[in-house]
Amino acid sequence: MESDIDVVGDLGFGRSFTDHMAVARYNAATGWTDVEVVPFAELAISPAAMVFHYGQAIFEGLKAFRQPDGAVALFRPADNAARFNRSAARLAMPELAVETFTAACAELVLADRRSVPSAPGHSLYLRPIMIATEASLGVRPAAEYLFAVMASPVGTYFASGVRAITVWTTNEFVRAAPGGTGAAKCAGNYAASLAGKEQARAHGCDEALWLDAEHRRWIEELSGMNVVLVAEVEGRPALVTPPIGATILDGITRRSLLELAPHLGYHTVERPVAIDELCRTGAFLEAFACGTAAAVAPIGAVRSAGGDTVIGDGSPGAVTTQLRDALVAIQEGRSEDGFGWRVQVAEAAPDD
Repeated sequence: MESDIDVVGDLGFGRSFTDHMAVARYNAATGWTDVEVVPFAELAISPAAMVFHYGQAIFEGLKAFRQPDGAVALFRPADNAARFNRSAARLAMPELAVETFTAACAELVLADRRSVPSAPGHSLYLRPIMIATEASLGVRPAAEYLFAVMASPVGTYFASGVRAITVWTTNEFVRAAPGGTGAAKCAGNYAASLAGKEQARAHGCDEALWLDAEHRRWIEELSGMNVVLVAEVEGRPALVTPPIGATILDGITRRSLLELAPHLGYHTVERPVAIDELCRTGAFLEAFACGTAAAVAPIGAVRSAGGDTVIGDGSPGAVTTQLRDALVAIQEGRSEDGFGWRVQVAEAAPDD
């Protein structure tokens, strides 16, 4: 999941792109073409393309990391491919073989491996997309689609050092509702979050914290990241996070942290968390958001029309920091990957 809390080093986030992109096209009569790596270029698309009218647009976000020996590895690409297909199914779009998705990402990284940054905290961000390209105004699933992967070198997410963010919660807007597309990574979900993000900024906050649509009581996620809390359970710190459901995206970073936590000595608890509980002083020791772009973003305070609640002492907590450091070390190849998350796509080369 992605957000834009801070400038990502000198590179920015998603402002510059590598020289190539990977593309494939789908036709209902013939299926998918082979993936090709071609020069990065603008798309020629009809104004009648159904993506513009009926919103069939999904995407993913994953990263390639330079390893200490100069090799390049993707982080959990098959998990992104599986989620991509779940999003496609929800929007009545064709699925793409997991092997095709991962191969497209790997081939693009190989073509642009010189663009993979080597500085600590830097990476190559990949953005796979699928859009409906059939030119028709008929209200139905399209018969033609474009799959493409582009890449953008990105720097450290918090340019001036990891800091705690403040999130805004509101009863005015909702991002997703039961039976909707909240669990899909589709463009419309992010469009639905923008007014809330702007409202958060107007109140001096970094991000919006979304509540459930029915009761406006249960916390769900940020506009582009999952939420994880730290509480004391059975005498030791535990990660507490809302369970994945129809209105919360199954974040791969979230899943990774929940799998990593027991190896660091922490319980994990997936349960509903009410906004009143979150804002009760001392209920939680720490809080953080997590997603592909930021990895882990500490949350220091929750703000609403009723006032502010400081989480812990308002600064990045020890558990949050340990989890972030451990995850990034695995991604960057500085610690052992006992989970099989890293997928090497390029060996070390002396000319890199």
